[in-house]
Formats: sequence, structure tokens, C-alpha cells
Amino acid sequence: MKIPRALTIAGSDSGGGAGLQADLKTFTAFNVFGTVAVTSITAQNTKEVTAIHDVPVETIEAQLEAVLTDIGTDSVKTGMLSNKDIIELVTDKIIKYDLEPVVDPVMVTKRGDLLLEPSAIRTYKTELIPKSLIVTPNIREAELLTDMDIDTMEDAKEAAKDIYELGAEHVVIKSLKKNNRVIDLFYSNKEFTEYTSKPFKYHKHGTGCTYSAAITANLAKGKSVEDSINTAKSFIDDAIENGLNIGSGEHPVNHMVWLK
Repeated sequence: MKIPRALTIAGSDSGGGAGLQADLKTFTAFNVFGTVAVTSITAQNTKEVTAIHDVPVETIEAQLEAVLTDIGTDSVKTGMLSNKDIIELVTDKIIKYDLEPVVDPVMVTKRGDLLLEPSAIRTYKTELIPKSLIVTPNIREAELLTDMDIDTMEDAKEAAKDIYELGAEHVVIKSLKKNNRVIDLFYSNKEFTEYTSKPFKYHKHGTGCTYSAAITANLAKGKSVEDSINTAKSFIDDAIENGLNIGSGEHPVNHMVWLK
């Protein structure tokens, strides 16, 4: 029996709620074998990020070569890529191994902590996004990628078009608000689809990582982009609604919710 494989290229969250820890938990929840290339080591918990150490580019490259030349992968996602050199390396490997990544442009935390060098934003736009299958920014990340303010649904649609024009095949802008509902705006083939859910006040740490990891896991299992996004949306809503009362800050989502 062939075991689906998914690779995450991401930073480490010492609190276990986001980053590569969230990705691997999510892959497991979907019965997908997860591999990893660690890009940055962060000291963080449910309240704050207190330290960031970027892994040397040579070590990231060695991790990717070790995984891709032996285990291989059926899908890949990127998370925290904090500087220009890391983004360029990851893009080179995506081209070399003919991968179609889910790009979660992890640029800023919910608390406003910037997780990449400002100069790296341009490299995202010119190097990685043009090679992406799906890009999944939140509102703030979409603003950084498009140099525009997103205040309305029409603004979000324009931003999605701009990111699409950078070369992404599909775009999902997450966590928009409309009529007391939360909207994930999906743009593909010049058409929009709105995925709606009720708003949640708590258990939001790791939502972006977990959502993009769920998409990646389902792509690894051979599902279409649309089916993968649909399934991931149901999963992340359940993971938030059944979140874990851990820590004294923003509680993490429950990655094990579908394993019960």
C-alpha cells in the first residue's frame, strides 16, 4: 500500500501550536507521512515570540536533499521563510524537483510580530509565488504582498487578483469578515468562491499553519485543489471549535480533533 507523503518547509514553534509542529500533527490526522526541513527555530508560546534563530541555508539545503532524494514527497508546503536567501533556496529546490507547493506566506503573527526581513517580501513575489500551486495569506500578509489596504470584500478580491497575477495558480485569502461571518476567499480560473464559517473568539493559535497543512495533506492523497480546500476548511473549523485550553495567551487549535 502506497503511503501518502507530505513535506513541510517551515519554522519550529517551541509551543507546539503552530509551525512545523502543527504541520506534522495535521499530516498525521489525515494519515499522511510527514517530513520536514526546518528553516528557523523560534522561542514562542501562546503569548509571544521571544527569539528567532534562522537555520543556515546550507543546513536547510541538506535537509531538503536528504528527504527528496530518498523519501520523496507527494505534496509540499512552505511556512516561515524569514529571509531572501532561504526563499531563493527553497524556490530552487521546488524547480529542481518539479514540486507544486502550497505557499503559506508566514510573515506576521496575530500579535503583529514580523517573522521575516522586509527585503524578503519582494523575493516572495518574484521567486516563490510564481512557482506556487496555492498561496494562502491572511489579510495582513495579503496586504504586504500587494502593497494595498484590505478593508472590504472588494479590496480582498483585488488583492487576490494581484497575487494570482504574480503567477500563483490559486489564491485563498483567509479570515475576512462579512455579515458576522468569517470568509475564506478562493480565487481560481478568474472566478471567486467564498467559504464561510461562524466567527470564533478563542483557540486561534496555529490556524494558518494547520489550514495550509490540511490542504497539503489532502493534495498528497490525490484530492483536487477544490476538494482539498473544502476538506481543510471543515477540519480547521472543527479544530478551532474544539480548541485546547493550553497556555495563558491565544490557545492553540486541536489538531487531533478528527482522531477522536
